Amino acid sequence: MAQLNIIARITPHPEYFNAARKAVCGIIEQTRAEPGCIEFRLSENVETGTLHLYEEWEGEAALKAHHEQPYTVAVFKAYERWLAEEPEILRLHPVA
Repeated sequence: MAQLNIIARITPHPEYFNAARKAVCGIIEQTRAEPGCIEFRLSENVETGTLHLYEEWEGEAALKAHHEQPYTVAVFKAYERWLAEEPEILRLHPVA
């Protein structure tokens, strides 16, 4: 099992910035309680209007299970309207 780190830059339309932030904040505790979640945190850059999600997972299976959770699916569905562009997602494997 190879640990997986995700860094995502999320760019909502300005009028949806607060809603997008609130949606992710609303699933943080549930996500952190999921099996296989090592870290899940959100940061924001109000100057650029972007959200930055940092995630650490025990592996691909844990991330896949997270994406199948009803609360995660609901956020992804809302993002279809809220996002100004596709999220930029980096999938990284720790080396050291």
